[in-house]
Amino acid sequence: IFYLEPDKLESGKGKCSYDPKVDTVSALINEELYAGVYIDFMGTDAAIFRTMGKQTAMRTDQYNSRWLNDPAFVRAQLIPDSSERNDDKLYFFFREKSADAPLSPGVYSRIGRICLNDDGGHCCLVNKWSTFLKARLVCSVPGPDGIETHFDELQDVFIQQTQDSKNPIIYAVFSASGSVFKGSAVCVYSMADIRMVFNGPFAHKEGPNYQWMPYTGKMPYPRPGTCPGGTFTPSMKSTKDYPDEVINFMRAHPLMYHAVYPTHRQPLVVRTNVNYRFTTVAVDQVDAADGRYEVLFLGTDRGTVQKVIVLPRDDMETEELMLEEIEVFKVPAPIKTMTISSKRQQLYVSSAVGVTHLALHRCDVYGEACADCCLARDPYCAWDGSACTRYSASSKR
Repeated sequence: IFYLEPDKLESGKGKCSYDPKVDTVSALINEELYAGVYIDFMGTDAAIFRTMGKQTAMRTDQYNSRWLNDPAFVRAQLIPDSSERNDDKLYFFFREKSADAPLSPGVYSRIGRICLNDDGGHCCLVNKWSTFLKARLVCSVPGPDGIETHFDELQDVFIQQTQDSKNPIIYAVFSASGSVFKGSAVCVYSMADIRMVFNGPFAHKEGPNYQWMPYTGKMPYPRPGTCPGGTFTPSMKSTKDYPDEVINFMRAHPLMYHAVYPTHRQPLVVRTNVNYRFTTVAVDQVDAADGRYEVLFLGTDRGTVQKVIVLPRDDMETEELMLEEIEVFKVPAPIKTMTISSKRQQLYVSSAVGVTHLALHRCDVYGEACADCCLARDPYCAWDGSACTRYSASSKR
């Protein structure tokens, strides 16, 4: 049982939103709390905050729609850029209203980032991020006529760690909820493509009635968005040492010109013309008898979890196979979060009505015949000579 200690209460401003229904994210790094929150009671002042810890309290520029425009925060994740800790960046995944409507989609999905050692500017952007950048995340299906069908609303992100901590694989769930087209998709992104966009041209607009163009003017030094004391700025120990032209450029140009596209420039999984949409994603790497598989667990807004694998084909295309769909709760409710426990071989699932867990594999449901077990194509399972059981590389088949 947890008890409140009245003498140790502290302000939650900049740490959590007033409204529990608002989409917020946070990450506790080096005893400092980084949070994407709405800090006012009316829910109009959205910010990425840093509080607690020894560093200066920081936030995004207030009421600046170029930085954040009514965002819904989805995920925050520390992803190192190099072995130099001063290069470490915190990435934020969110969706926000478009400032260019009606000439563009009503919502854009974004990936933003800040340097962990950002101290703000000296004269301009005091106690505000001076390394904040963002780019559009695109998840779309290319059409035969070259026109792309976009899934614009980011719903969830799963970070699949690899042996290289600098290059995790990003899985993201998107939805499209327009009057003409409805559906969901899962797209996969590489950090190489993400860094290429952040190292590319900045978006620039001469005025409100002009088109976005790549910035072609003189670039100030150090390049805006670079972390102090890092690989490229070893002599600059703080962002307060940055020239005013760098800080002023950052304030006016937080957006990158190019968008981040998924691997192979198309979604991994697509659902259209169905009466549900994906809300969450979790991915498990499974060693099977014929190699390693990525098994996707996809939560839906009707309270089910779909277990899916995507198989490569000879023609560079892929084949999606839904292994099973499980009704998680007796009272259907949208799946909010999912977490995999590899140790316990369980998937923990939450919704507004409760929390439960599911086994990652249920090999016994595939029947009592070898053919049925093999035809199920579940990478968790294999025939052991007498039953369909969890595959183990050490056991004989």
